[in-house]
Amino acid sequence: MSLALFDLTGRRALVTGSSQGIGLALAKGLAAAGAEIVVNGRNAEKLSAAAAELRDAGGVVHELAFDVTDHHAVRAAVDRFEAESGAIDILINNAGMQHRGPLEEFPAEAFERLLQTNIASVFHVGQAVARHMIGRGRGKIVNICSVQTALARPGIAPYTATKGAVANLTKGMATDWAKYGLQCNGLAPGYFETPLNQALVEDPEFSAWLAKRTPAGRWGKVEELVGTAIFLSSEASSFVNGTTIFVDGGITASL
Repeated sequence: MSLALFDLTGRRALVTGSSQGIGLALAKGLAAAGAEIVVNGRNAEKLSAAAAELRDAGGVVHELAFDVTDHHAVRAAVDRFEAESGAIDILINNAGMQHRGPLEEFPAEAFERLLQTNIASVFHVGQAVARHMIGRGRGKIVNICSVQTALARPGIAPYTATKGAVANLTKGMATDWAKYGLQCNGLAPGYFETPLNQALVEDPEFSAWLAKRTPAGRWGKVEELVGTAIFLSSEASSFVNGTTIFVDGGITASL
């Protein structure tokens, strides 16, 4: 009975930015738990490769290419998919980007791209999907936050601002939509080996610093995010709303 709470059979999950990295790992994990997967990205070639990888593992996969920063394109794509293919029961808002540089010299255009990709996209996709979930009286929204939701470090102040905003938008989603049967929560990864972090992974000085700074003493592996994602996407979290769970090896717990 307890394991049935985590079963996603019969559910369909849209994972934005799922052609690589954390998004692809979460798509694989939800598929293994029984969910149909809707992969999303802007690069059609990479998206098709990700979909093929999921299908080869036995998953039922749909491809839905749209730009998460384009409000009208998002709404049109989601509405069309719901009409033609069926309900989106789970949304993982994963699409994001990073840009590093000293704050006093940070390019305004890079700041704007971060705002659009990391926070506006959560609004655009979240609203488009929630409109259908509300009508059905149920739905799961998981917004990918970051260790930078709670902490800052040099060179990424605008990124930190966007991830703090994602956590607060998550609280707002829960406050507005819990009454309609939706659970909206955040999943905040610490430092994980992903393409987004490749430059840091390959920097011996940074990796040594991270090992000392993190109680677990290492980089995280993307597969270690899957359990929390399944929990937040399943009936096991039916009364969990508006919270952000940090999966970070203890870095936010320790000075």
